[in-house]
Amino acid sequence: MDIKQRIHDLINQIEKCNYEYYTLDNPTISDFEYDKLMVELIDLEEKYPHLKQEESPTSRIGGKILDKFTKIYHDKPMMSLSNAFNEADLRHFDKKIKKVVSELSYVCELKIDGLSVSLKYEKGILKQGATRGDGVIGEDITRNVKTIKTIPLKTKDCDFEIRGEIFMPLNSFKQLNDERLEANEEPFTNPRNAAAGSIRQLDSKITAKRNLDAFLYNLEAEEKFSYQSEALDKMKELGFKINKEYKICKNIEEVLEYINYWTENRNSLDYEIDGIVIKVNELENYEKIGYTVKYPKWAIAYKFPATVVETKLLDIVFQVGRTGSITPVAELQPVLVQGSMISRATLHNEDYIKDRDIRINDYVKLRKAGDVIPEVFEINKEARSGQEKPFIMIKECPKCKTTLVRNENEADYYCLNEYCEERVVNSIIHFASRKAMNIDTLGDKIIIQLFMEGYIKSITDLYLLKNHENELITLDRMGKKKVQNILEAIEISKTNNLDRLMFGLGIRHVGSKVSTAICKNLKTMDTIINASFEELNSIDDVGEIIAKSVTEYFSKGKNIDLINQLKENGLNMEYKNAVKAGIFLGKRIVLTGTLEKFTRDEAKKIIEELGGNVTNSVSKKTDYVLTGSSPGNKKDKALELGVQVIDEEKFLEMIGD
Repeated sequence: MDIKQRIHDLINQIEKCNYEYYTLDNPTISDFEYDKLMVELIDLEEKYPHLKQEESPTSRIGGKILDKFTKIYHDKPMMSLSNAFNEADLRHFDKKIKKVVSELSYVCELKIDGLSVSLKYEKGILKQGATRGDGVIGEDITRNVKTIKTIPLKTKDCDFEIRGEIFMPLNSFKQLNDERLEANEEPFTNPRNAAAGSIRQLDSKITAKRNLDAFLYNLEAEEKFSYQSEALDKMKELGFKINKEYKICKNIEEVLEYINYWTENRNSLDYEIDGIVIKVNELENYEKIGYTVKYPKWAIAYKFPATVVETKLLDIVFQVGRTGSITPVAELQPVLVQGSMISRATLHNEDYIKDRDIRINDYVKLRKAGDVIPEVFEINKEARSGQEKPFIMIKECPKCKTTLVRNENEADYYCLNEYCEERVVNSIIHFASRKAMNIDTLGDKIIIQLFMEGYIKSITDLYLLKNHENELITLDRMGKKKVQNILEAIEISKTNNLDRLMFGLGIRHVGSKVSTAICKNLKTMDTIINASFEELNSIDDVGEIIAKSVTEYFSKGKNIDLINQLKENGLNMEYKNAVKAGIFLGKRIVLTGTLEKFTRDEAKKIIEELGGNVTNSVSKKTDYVLTGSSPGNKKDKALELGVQVIDEEKFLEMIGD
């Protein structure tokens, strides 16, 4: 028997069966026959490992456990969509489109409540799977993507990128939570969270057991199409699962009919949807209609009205935000809202509660604002029994007992004690968060633990944690590996672009979009610190209130001290244009020894401009060690771990011009 040919035949046969079973829902062989083919293939690959092919379906059962996901830069940004919440929004969208293009049709597709994925194929072989991330940089999830049976490992011999949505079917979600409850584990709150948690498992064998699925909806290939509907048909021809419920609509009236139908019938599906995506069907019109910085103008996402449920308000407690704002929060009798078990919801502020006469022990109506944040929006006065307690706003901070202040023309009360522990810990949580410095291994619970243990009392202390590595390892739920990952993530955060740091400082009224606008215009932290009110106010997206807030923040000596401490710890203080490509994209590089043609800072800057991160210590996750003269033990450790060592000559060759 020709073993190589038999392996090839088995792969083709099994993948054909996968396509028939999982994508077409039309199996042609029994489960028993399928299992026999798979067992034979596994057996042959174990006996002849050198003959195992990259596209083998045995990769769907998972394999090697990763240390961490590497970063991926998208060739084209994975843009989000602007939202419509009612008929008026949709008609406005249609009107704007028709000012540019008079003759057109729309494609309506169900908006799957999952997570976006990009798949790259080379000569028909799946080479890369990546999350959306921030739209520019995602994470490499190739191993986990291969476990999803509706995603082809091999298709027609061509190069292309295809994008879509990974999700967890409702029956898989129920089965997973039943298993977790049986094992005394916390169940997932909703299918989207379950899918996100499953696709980001470092052990792909766990992902393989979660029964994820995927719908694909966007194709970038050499072959050009006239219509989005034509591209969908091509995806299906290539073996991908597309959502069959899409519809071509001649006008906005047909779009509204489609939306009304699925608003009423969304619960008939075996997966969750949170709206409808409406796209112009004629692809040639896309460039004419154009794009904003964040969204394509030729598409919009209609969001379903929030589901309303009723439950009992058991108590009202108070949270202290990073700026000192006091937010009343409803403690609720737990209730399921759009797949999530909700036991707490925001009550916004004192006026919001009093305007609605919300009382403790009331039966309240609850919804998710924008399908995300739970809020109490109404009460059921008919259900009152006389046991309800009127709301009384607190006068002191619930944490530090400082007298609260409410400014004229503002709805919120504030704790003005800048050293209030709850304010401080929330400011550190914000600084490390995904939209700010993105220290991805440093979650809220770990920050609170390190704060309570006394290791971090300010943002600066994060960058001094490396001095306590041996002590941190001994803490509850830590350990050597976890601590090393935390310290490495903190070190990498130093290279973040300036707008992330600006947002991370938590300046009142300064969100991520405003931070980027300020940094793009003023370029360096020193320029921002010295900018006048007039200079800031002249920047798009920066009004008088924001300009005043920024100038006030940098007028305080303690904030300038913080910036200086962060500078001393090596944080980047310049705004750099986003890296689109580079030889070192997502790579970790260690410098050692004395370089002749560059200073350390020059080499570091070049590496970062080409997408890389410069780290201090050598580990298995290091990609290159750049050595000069007298390199010391870092070179020895690299050779011991099998990390590639390069000299300046090789470095020059790699960076080219």
